[in-house]
Amino acid sequence: MNQPPITPELVASHGLKPDEYARILKLIGRVPSFTELGIFSAMWNEHCSYKSSRVHLGRLPTKAPWVLVGPGENAGVVDVGDGLAVAVRIESHNHPSAIEPYQGAATGAGGILRDIFTMGARPIALLDSLHMGPLDDARSRWVLEGVVSGISGYGNAVGVPTVGGELAFHPRFAGNPLVNVMCVGVMARERLVLASAEGVGNLAVLLGSTTGRDGIGGVSVLASAAFDDQSENKRPNVQVGDPFEEKRLIEACLALYDAGLVVGIQDLGGAGLACATSETASRGGMGMDVDLSAVPLRMGDMTPPEIMTSESQERMLAIVRPDDLEATLEVCRRWEVRATVVGTVTEGDRLRVLDRTGGEVLADVPAASLHDESPKYDRPLRPPAGLDSRRADDPGRLPAPDDCTADLMAMLVDTSWVWSQYDHQLFLNTIEGPGGDAALLRLKAPGLPAPGDRGLAVTTDSNSRWCGLDPRRGTGLVLAEAVLNLACVGARPLAVVNCLNFGNPEHPEVMWQLSEAIDGLTEACLALSVPVVGGNVSLYNTSGGADIEPTPVIGVVGLVDHLRRRPPGTGLVEGGEMVLLGSVGATNLAGSRWAWEAHGHVGGCLPALDTTGHLALAELARALVADGLVAGIHDVADGGLGLALAEMAVRSGVGFRVGGVDGHAGLFSEAPSRVVACVGPGQMAEVTMRAGRAGVAVTQLGTAGGHSLVVDGLVDLGLADAVTGWRGVLPTAMGD
Repeated sequence: MNQPPITPELVASHGLKPDEYARILKLIGRVPSFTELGIFSAMWNEHCSYKSSRVHLGRLPTKAPWVLVGPGENAGVVDVGDGLAVAVRIESHNHPSAIEPYQGAATGAGGILRDIFTMGARPIALLDSLHMGPLDDARSRWVLEGVVSGISGYGNAVGVPTVGGELAFHPRFAGNPLVNVMCVGVMARERLVLASAEGVGNLAVLLGSTTGRDGIGGVSVLASAAFDDQSENKRPNVQVGDPFEEKRLIEACLALYDAGLVVGIQDLGGAGLACATSETASRGGMGMDVDLSAVPLRMGDMTPPEIMTSESQERMLAIVRPDDLEATLEVCRRWEVRATVVGTVTEGDRLRVLDRTGGEVLADVPAASLHDESPKYDRPLRPPAGLDSRRADDPGRLPAPDDCTADLMAMLVDTSWVWSQYDHQLFLNTIEGPGGDAALLRLKAPGLPAPGDRGLAVTTDSNSRWCGLDPRRGTGLVLAEAVLNLACVGARPLAVVNCLNFGNPEHPEVMWQLSEAIDGLTEACLALSVPVVGGNVSLYNTSGGADIEPTPVIGVVGLVDHLRRRPPGTGLVEGGEMVLLGSVGATNLAGSRWAWEAHGHVGGCLPALDTTGHLALAELARALVADGLVAGIHDVADGGLGLALAEMAVRSGVGFRVGGVDGHAGLFSEAPSRVVACVGPGQMAEVTMRAGRAGVAVTQLGTAGGHSLVVDGLVDLGLADAVTGWRGVLPTAMGD
């Protein structure tokens, strides 16, 4: 096969820097072949190799007695008792979604589903975290519509409910939206499967779809470089999803696991076959021969590098014993899933890519060299210029509004336009769906025994304003919010996954933000006793020369030990007494929506997190929910106390009247460790007693009821007007 000469220009066109190419020469002891160059290019890009972040990620706490699988595999896995385990993963598909919103988001959902069932778990729920440009920007609306359609089109068709998530808007996301998708799955603990190739002579069987040119260079071109005016030309790099093929693949793989036919398995995501073959081989301490002439193709003129690095969707690589091959093929035939032997596990450590038709060896490299030996950069770190003066510029100096009603209404957005397009009741497991503090599911899955009265809670949380102002403290506050969200549905946290969305790592300010965020997450995880079991780093999120605000998205999965009743939700009941549990006197406006969005003020110093007090509040909230002592509960975070109160009113159709709020700062401060509770008749004494015992402050706010939202001296708004405005924001903007 004719191959072009390896020139400096060719190396640069593959995204490899001169020092990286010199490293390849040293590792393999010669000039690479054209196929080898393509494989190294795909495997050593930022998205696959984590070359700018690995030096920092090792600081995260990943151990706990209940952690079965931590970072490094396709998904994290935690033991939840009764012989069951839960797999959890979060991923980004930011750059593909900016180019082709529907397929970018759809294949993001498909990829995260494969990460889960690769471990042996049945996917039972999806969540999304979407960060878009302003609604008054036509392109941002186009991206939002396509992304939501992509997630709903794929998730609904494949049969996995999307049960929660979040939606945020900021001008920095207009050119580079964030589309993060989280998935959880449930399995019998003994069905856990790892991505490892073991046993000389075992066969590598490619399952699922044929291999095409869609997705070639998807991670290296799209996710490992900044966007520019030519980004639209990268549309062919976006993968194309087929949810019906994915559904068959899920069922076939789970059947293979149940029959004990799989030694190891890996999905084909970033870098495609190059990644799946090299990683399974090196994890098993083995080599592998791959026959490209056996790979089923969609078109006959694909080159070897294209075949090895294609990111065509709905494909898995299973390691199967020769004696089990016929049984494996029979299972795949039953589910109408294509299955083809494309390789063999070998002694040694070499990944060899062969064309048996032509008798050529196209690549022969150490399997571990493609990931374990990839570059690891300790890039320069530098705080942004003017950081101290920015933090000293407290938004408390801003003049108080004459009437806070308009500012409050500007924050009130019903996200049901998004989640009403998702089927969140598939499997009939969903107890608390989208729109609340966290989603809550029955802890069960088809084909597995129901483990009694237990529940699984999941949430995604982020705040680019907090982290833009102080990435260390902001990230800790985001995790604290997630823990409190779980508490509001009665759950205790088990594990964290993170999707770290940052700008160009070649900018020292961005690397400082990333390092600070990791330290903030580390400190908060240790203090709140919750391990990190997996994650993703998405860098080069920049367009028009501007980096996004740092946006670590934190996903947390938690457990309800005794699910005796449905959580009360984020609503009010007529005649209920409204109380604030937690910190009192919060007036810090730094990082608040009110300061940033209403007044363009991005300065100040974020409030500190008292982890001891936060844990006490979370435990109190869990107990009150579990014992049915509150009729409604909602954490105070984005938008402050004012938005928390307003959301409880519009979601339940019940007004309120409260007093004692310390001006606009008390209304809009986003200080942590606070929840609003609506307490029904006869329960206040018990709630107050328990709060006192826990050392949590209780502040009387007022009473729920009536047809108005009234905060004495600050807000007076008719309930009907509030509901109409709340419901109309997204449909009006999207033209529905």
